[in-house]
Amino acid sequence: MLTKQQNEELTQVGPGTPMGDVLRHYWYPVAFVRELDEFPTKKARLLGEDWAVFKTADGYGIVAERCPHRGASMVFGIVETDGLRCGYHGWKFDPAGNCVEILAEPDSSAKFREGCSIPAGIAQEMGGLVWAYVGEAPAPELPRYEAYVMDGIRDIGHAVIPCNWLQIMENSVDPYHVEALHGNYFEFIAAQQGTPMPGSFGGNRHEKVAFDNFEHGIIKRRLLVGQDEESDDWKIGHPLVFPFKMWVGGNGVFQMQIRVPVDDTHTHVMFYTVHAPEGADVSGDTRCVDYPIDWIDDNDRFVVDYIEGQDIMAWVSQGEVADRTNEKITKSDVGVVACRRMFRDAIRAVSEGRDPVAVVREPHDVVKLPLERSKFGRGSQFATDWIEHGSMRYSPIASEMKQLHLDAAAARTELGQT
Repeated sequence: MLTKQQNEELTQVGPGTPMGDVLRHYWYPVAFVRELDEFPTKKARLLGEDWAVFKTADGYGIVAERCPHRGASMVFGIVETDGLRCGYHGWKFDPAGNCVEILAEPDSSAKFREGCSIPAGIAQEMGGLVWAYVGEAPAPELPRYEAYVMDGIRDIGHAVIPCNWLQIMENSVDPYHVEALHGNYFEFIAAQQGTPMPGSFGGNRHEKVAFDNFEHGIIKRRLLVGQDEESDDWKIGHPLVFPFKMWVGGNGVFQMQIRVPVDDTHTHVMFYTVHAPEGADVSGDTRCVDYPIDWIDDNDRFVVDYIEGQDIMAWVSQGEVADRTNEKITKSDVGVVACRRMFRDAIRAVSEGRDPVAVVREPHDVVKLPLERSKFGRGSQFATDWIEHGSMRYSPIASEMKQLHLDAAAARTELGQT
């Protein structure tokens, strides 16, 4: 249980707030590459602030949305080779936010233009996404996590949902919800609808769980009834990637769950999936497909007959910002307590002038994270169950990806592999 002040300290993401200062040490996806290929400007709301993201011939940029002249939106600006020009009166800004030209006053002094600069960040492309850093210089490296650079077919379901990002992250270190929400509750919903229950998610009973801090966050491990301690779920586990991701999957389906803090009461969730099953050659397939997912129906009822829809119901139904002043924490919430402790430690680190966890300063080719090879010990069934009964069911290539995994499993069987 937290006090109201403690809860606000952990959940408020705007500029000048303790958590906002922490979160501005990281890079966030603010657009799909596809979007800026189709039109070179886009509005993005990030950490409680509004931004204009744009693509020039030389790369990407991000500046505050409002032109300092009279407040028109830079989202409706003109993209030029070396910057963005306000569409209203032609004030031009370079990618660093410097005002370099005022159309109606060509003789304006450099000193005057210096006072007309606009807040700006840094943007670059990786893995089909445009990433932005809007914190203080010097910017850290954009972490090249394996999901974004590995060979495979990229398949990204996403939605903006009306709740704070922290209650989503707490779910990442709550193993028991898999047993209750994706097991017992899913069985109940399936019975009500007369639909089959996916075998990979039923009957997963926990014997014990464990959590280990590491340089990129918290590794979550579980031992299920019927498993031994050599099982991947216990021996390897998978991580919460601080401060807004979770790396999960197995059996040829790899997923980085991304939770972008839009503002205090909204989060852009992305289920960034890479299909790369053993036995299939995907090295030449560079597709990156993005699509919206349904989480609420026409009657304002949660869509709960798939895995991530159940998660979204649990996250959003806690309220826009979960009230942690009246919760009853038990032993099963040990991961949640560890998560909050890591966020509090990050606030302390930043207040003392140090980097919080998972800020990467050194150049690198790839960051590999621990991940189970066989999820729940279910083999290839886990992959096909997840495609059929997870957010991937909304993908325009869902049937093709299911067949990819079935063919890969058959190829492995022919070779005597599991």
